[in-house]
Amino acid sequence: MTQTLPQTSSPAAATKERVVLAYSGGLDTSVAIGWIGERTGAEVIAVAVDVGQGGEDLEVIRQRALDCGAVEAYVADARDEFAEEYCMPALKANALYMNAYPLVSALSRPVIVKHLVRAARQFGATTVAHGCTGKGNDQVRFEVGITSLAPDVRCIAPVRDLALTRDVAIEYANTHNLPIETTKHNPFSIDQNVWGRAIETGFLEDIWNAPTKDVYSYTDDPTYPPLPDEVVITFTEGVPVALDGQAVSPLQAIQELNRRAGAQGVGRIDIVEDRLVGIKSREVYEAPGAMALIAAHQELENVTLEREQARFKRGVGQRWTELVYDGQWFSPLKHSLDVFIDDTQRYVSGDIRLVLHGGRATVTGRRSDQSLYDFNLATYDTGDAYDQSQSKGFIEIFGMTSKLSAARDVRFGNGVEL
Repeated sequence: MTQTLPQTSSPAAATKERVVLAYSGGLDTSVAIGWIGERTGAEVIAVAVDVGQGGEDLEVIRQRALDCGAVEAYVADARDEFAEEYCMPALKANALYMNAYPLVSALSRPVIVKHLVRAARQFGATTVAHGCTGKGNDQVRFEVGITSLAPDVRCIAPVRDLALTRDVAIEYANTHNLPIETTKHNPFSIDQNVWGRAIETGFLEDIWNAPTKDVYSYTDDPTYPPLPDEVVITFTEGVPVALDGQAVSPLQAIQELNRRAGAQGVGRIDIVEDRLVGIKSREVYEAPGAMALIAAHQELENVTLEREQARFKRGVGQRWTELVYDGQWFSPLKHSLDVFIDDTQRYVSGDIRLVLHGGRATVTGRRSDQSLYDFNLATYDTGDAYDQSQSKGFIEIFGMTSKLSAARDVRFGNGVEL
């Protein structure tokens, strides 16, 4: 992770209240710099964090923040940090909210929060601001995360708390000649990072409307795929370390599978989602690399985890996912679940072969030195090492309680009618 800190004033030299603003470089947060200053009298420090969202160079974003009135600008390349410390724990947990959503936005918020709090300490700010509305999950994720790391810091949201609507933002930018493009015609709200892309609002709010081609960016149309793409993913303790025998970092693994799985249309998700704030929301996601990795990781766990451990982990993984979705990344329970999940990954090492084609990531092979699969026990051919004669006694003992209960039902006239 690299970061750029401007060589300007220090906290000791600050004479005015300071607000750290989560800065994207777009219209709303660019306008928020001056808007916050006018309504609170505070100086604004803009913080931009690169989590693999693409787009403009960080230095361009930093300069725009200064041109829009920020007294300081902090930018951080957190792509490797995000991949290693946030995406990989989600992969180990097989994190899919409502069995579908791989926490694209939810995972990026805590790493952004960490940099916001770091900047607040660096520049002597007492307040942190974010660009969320009052209807979504992200306001919770930002504010709970911020106060979990810095209980003394206050949080504000210009859109929610200071009446900064989009129409007002456009008018303000034009009036003040801010160096930012203004338009009312973008129909979607989009959030993206290296783990995936989230699209909502516009005509998607009518849940009968099908997504159109312009919704998608990370994935090609799976209806007309290229030839199947076979990839072998090597894991060590639950983390991908090689693709087709070539060593990769977690970030490189995600990026390469975004490219290859995306070309096959893998990872398109369209769901009506239960938001933390109590409303249902239609969301469209693209997460080709994430969904391919999760499919591979789940199958490797099928090979290497003991049955009862695997059953219990599925429940833990679901609870972990819900906590992260709900903005509880820094909570004591999530921390405790991390310890359990990490322990389960001790033997999750080996290779998974995937075929990427037509919107699907299909497992076609698996191998591991830590495998619990025993060919001699599983085979039905000559050489079978499984003693089938023991099954009769096992069934008698296993079914004894059900048999006794059924006999009692019959005795009292409550047996199943046939």
